Amino acid sequence: MIKGQFTVPVLLAAGAILASGATGLAFAGWLDNGARIFMTMAESGLAWCF
Repeated sequence: MIKGQFTVPVLLAAGAILASGATGLAFAGWLDNGARIFMTMAESGLAWCF
């Protein structure tokens, strides 16, 4: 297999794994602090953005 043909799928897979990890951490943070974030936004009038 040629080196250039192998590195593209590996880089795409690594990027997908990093993106899914970042999404998972953001979702976990939202589950942990979502109500507090929403109430802060409601108090400042920005809740309509959600």
